[in-house]
Amino acid sequence: MESHGEESMSHPSGPTNYLKAGVDTEREERVLSRLIHTASQTFAFVRDIGKPVLPIGFFANVIDLGHGIGLALSTDGVGTKILVAQMMQKYDTLGIDCVAMNANDVLCVGARPISFLDYIAVQEANPDLLEQLMRGLKEGARLAGVAICGGEIAQVREMIASEREGWGFDLVGMCVGHVRLDQLITGRSITPGDVIIGIGSSGIHSNGLTLARRVLFRQNNYSADTRFEELGRTLGEELLEPTSIYVPEVVEAIERPLAIKGLAHITSDGLLNLLRFDTGRTEVGYVIDRLPPIPPIFSLIQRSGNLPDEEMFRVFNMGIGFCAVVSERDAESFRAIVTRHGREAMRIGHVVGDPERRVLIRPYGLVGKGNSFRKA
Repeated sequence: MESHGEESMSHPSGPTNYLKAGVDTEREERVLSRLIHTASQTFAFVRDIGKPVLPIGFFANVIDLGHGIGLALSTDGVGTKILVAQMMQKYDTLGIDCVAMNANDVLCVGARPISFLDYIAVQEANPDLLEQLMRGLKEGARLAGVAICGGEIAQVREMIASEREGWGFDLVGMCVGHVRLDQLITGRSITPGDVIIGIGSSGIHSNGLTLARRVLFRQNNYSADTRFEELGRTLGEELLEPTSIYVPEVVEAIERPLAIKGLAHITSDGLLNLLRFDTGRTEVGYVIDRLPPIPPIFSLIQRSGNLPDEEMFRVFNMGIGFCAVVSERDAESFRAIVTRHGREAMRIGHVVGDPERRVLIRPYGLVGKGNSFRKA
C-alpha cells in the first residue's frame, strides 16, 4: 500500500468544484422546481384519507390518515458511494447508508421511523452481491428500529454499467414513519434566541462523493488502498464509513416534553439545509458560532483539490450530520440525551431575526443564502 502524508500532497493544475465534477446543482434546482409544480398538482387527486399535509421540498412529507395520525414518507439512495464500494469490492455497509438517508429524513418532521422498503437494480442476480447488500440493510434496520417489509430486485443489465462485469447495481430505499399531526416539527415555532445543537457525523456520509472521487482519484491519482496517516486507514475504508443513523437519540428527545422546533438532516448543501425550515412569516437566520474540529477526510479533500471553504461547506456536512433547533431552556437536555447515546453533540449556534433568511458560519467568514455560500 502507498503511504501519503500532508507534505507529499500535490495540488491539481487548477481549482475544481461540484459543477466541474459533473453535478450541476443550479440546473437541478431549476428542473426540480418544474417537477415539484407538476407533482403538487396531484394533491388534488386525493379526496380525504391520504392527503399530503406539507408542501414538497421538506425533508419528508406527511399524509393524513385521519384521527389526527400522519404517515411520514421519504425516499433516497446512496449515490456514487456505490462506485467506491466497487473499487473496494466491499458492499456490506451500503445498506446502512440507504436506511440512514431515509430514516434520518423521516425524523425531521418529528416522526418515528417504523418500516422500510428497498429497490435494487442489478446487472444480474449475483448472490454474493445481494447477500452483502442485504447484510447492510439488516444492520441499518436494526440501528433505525425499522422492519424491512418488502422490496424489489430488478435485473436490468442493459441499463447499468460496471467496471466489474456482473457487479453493477443501484440501491434505493423508502422509509415510512408515524407522527401525530398536532406534533409535526416543521420550523413554524422557530424564533430568534433559539439554540442550534449539532450532532457529529461519521465522516463524508453519502453526499459529495462525486466531487471527492474526482479530486482524490482522478486529479491526484490516489487509489482506494492509499493510506493516509491522518485517516488511520485506507482512503477507501474512510469513504465507505457508513452514514450515521440518528433515530434512537432523536426519537427519545422527541418523546420527551422538550421544545424541539426544527430538525435538519445535514446532507448535500450542508448547513444550508437549515433554510428548509418553514418559519412562516417569521423571518429568521441561523448563526453558527462554533463548530467541532473538521474531520480529517474533509481537510484531505480540500487540500487535494485546492477547494475554497465556500465549496466545501456547500457540498459536504463538514462534521455535522444532524441539527436540532430547540428552545434555550431545553438545549442542554437535548444535548444530554444525544451524548447518552454515544454521539458527540454541541451547541453550535443560535437563531436571529434576519429578513434575508441567511446562514452565517462565523468561524469561516461565510454567508449562505439559497444554495450557496460566499465570503462575508
